[in-house]
Amino acid sequence: MTPDLAGRGIVVGVSGGIAAYKAADLVSRLVQAEARVRVVMTAHATQFVGPVTFQALSGEPVLTETFAAPEAYGMGHLSLAATAEALVLAPATANLLAKAAAGIADDLLSTTLLSVTCPILWAPAMNQAMWRHPATRRSVETLAAFGHHFVGPGAGWLACRQSGEGRLAEVSEIVAELRRLLWRDRDLAGRRVLVSAGPTREHLDPVRFLSNPSSGRQGYAIAEAARLRGAEVTLVAGPTHLLPPVGVELVPVVSAAEMAQAVLSRCAGADLVIAAAAVGDYAPVQTADRKLPKGEGLTLNLAPTEDIIAAVAARRRPGQVLVGFAAQTHDTLERAAAKLAAKGLDLIVANDVSEAGAGFGGEGNHVWMLDAGGGVEEVGPAGKDEIAHVVLGRAVRLLEAKPA
Repeated sequence: MTPDLAGRGIVVGVSGGIAAYKAADLVSRLVQAEARVRVVMTAHATQFVGPVTFQALSGEPVLTETFAAPEAYGMGHLSLAATAEALVLAPATANLLAKAAAGIADDLLSTTLLSVTCPILWAPAMNQAMWRHPATRRSVETLAAFGHHFVGPGAGWLACRQSGEGRLAEVSEIVAELRRLLWRDRDLAGRRVLVSAGPTREHLDPVRFLSNPSSGRQGYAIAEAARLRGAEVTLVAGPTHLLPPVGVELVPVVSAAEMAQAVLSRCAGADLVIAAAAVGDYAPVQTADRKLPKGEGLTLNLAPTEDIIAAVAARRRPGQVLVGFAAQTHDTLERAAAKLAAKGLDLIVANDVSEAGAGFGGEGNHVWMLDAGGGVEEVGPAGKDEIAHVVLGRAVRLLEAKPA
């Protein structure tokens, strides 16, 4: 769930496209996140999904006509505008885009569009030819210039029985973009953040490798939190089963050498570098090009991998903040403090991975943040999302204190 949406007033505008049935899932997800949801439908939308569906899901009357039931709703578009903290159009048809771009207000939804002052999020869905038409492109450009926001469309199987661009964005993507637009703390707006996450794999042969149990969840949570706070985020990630956060550039890697190359080639442009990956410390000197046969035993010749965050620190630019992670099993604070000093970092986040509920793969974490000035702050046990925001809050203060 997304507790940051709790209590937020969200208006969902549904226009007349076959993807209107997916708007039911969107309304349900928002209600489960405890948002206050009102639904406005165009007359054409009601031909695809009945208003009673959205009324049952939202628990609120569904508005379809400007002049319906004035004793109950008064000036519907104005009352909606007064309470809306976000307006999302899903699905948004080519017709609705064109009307909004031209300032036409001939029904309740288009009139509401002219009345709200809150963020407006469009989730277009239509045939690929309609999406590519110059008139539609002009409408999108006009609305973007008005300060409106867009999510999707995606590519895939369309109702016209063709594959192409024009598919409604996934509901999870729409919810994620709403979270970003409504996030109260935008202290990383205009900043570029580089995050590493997950394990690395060092192959012995094509089917065997050395690795660790890292799930990548803490690094992914940090990347998502940085995006919510307004940053432009790049996530360099080893092999995981996680879906990348919406709006984050994902750079997938496998080995420690690949992670080093990806991070070092991008770190100069980042204001904040957070190395949350569990990078393998050793890699085989040689990798077999075919599966090694099973025998009596196997002797490995291993060499140390590059210390990525130390290499970043060696080439840091003025004003840049570097945050490292230290996964330990004993003497956690002492070892973390030594790494902080040796690598020249601004902040290090340490945890004891042998502690129940705070190790690799779990939903939660329990960490200590150590800064270069000798400060130590304990955080948790708490969920990894919460840990991510606490770490970013400290990193923001360090960024603000740095001379440009």
